[in-house]
Amino acid sequence: MAKITVSPEEFKTFSKYILDISGIALDTGKEYLLETRLNPLLAKYRASSYAELLHKAKTDFKKEIENDIIDAISTNETYFFRDKSPFELLQYKILPDLIDKRTQRHSAKPVIRLWSAANSTGQEIYSIAMTLIEMGVTMDKYNIHLFGTDISDAAIAYASYGLYNKFEVARGLDPRRLNRYFEPKEDRFKIKDEVRVMAQFKKMNLMKPFVGLGKFDIVLCRNVMIYFTTEDRKRIYENISKVLEPDGYLLIGSTESLTNDTDLFASQKYLNSVFYQFKK
Repeated sequence: MAKITVSPEEFKTFSKYILDISGIALDTGKEYLLETRLNPLLAKYRASSYAELLHKAKTDFKKEIENDIIDAISTNETYFFRDKSPFELLQYKILPDLIDKRTQRHSAKPVIRLWSAANSTGQEIYSIAMTLIEMGVTMDKYNIHLFGTDISDAAIAYASYGLYNKFEVARGLDPRRLNRYFEPKEDRFKIKDEVRVMAQFKKMNLMKPFVGLGKFDIVLCRNVMIYFTTEDRKRIYENISKVLEPDGYLLIGSTESLTNDTDLFASQKYLNSVFYQFKK
């Protein structure tokens, strides 16, 4: 099917619909993104225009089209040990400090709860699990709960299964880690059970109330806030503050800042990395 161009009016109405269902803001100038991501859905649902696809989505009571639109429009760009510095920060600063504090608090197995709020297809959570194992922080010694969420059903299903192709494992994984933590499965690689058992995945829209999450020691919300409006970012950070332990840690993307979004947290530096904790 030839690529169909979105009209200015279609872009206006469709971008509002996407904002309403996902919180993702598509500003003027992002028409190419909408066309690239949604053009395959025109063929799938036999729509001759974006207006027709939008009408079908709004009248689809099963919400299959809506879910497909969310899957298509949400950015799933990720890879193992992305940016490296956050994982070094976790390994050499945050996790040792946290383990020391939690060991003093718990006489039995210390509890460590971490949430990746924009988990995508699981690479971030699994990278953290590998880091923990390499530190000797394993399930037999600690109560570890790694929780990954994403707005995309497809991304969550992918993360839960933990099966990656050659291109995906080549991005960020050295041969040692690939052999240590993955099993070959035909032309792909399956995450081993000792890593998979540490993680739980669930679909979640950050624009909705954070219900039933409990408290976390560490929250990672990296490279996702750029897709939200300023007001929505403020609301999300406010909600994150309610599920973060008083001595917990917040990590955002290396090019992101909290300056215009919240004053609840103070930045802390360790080597060349930045993390955030509640202001004292």
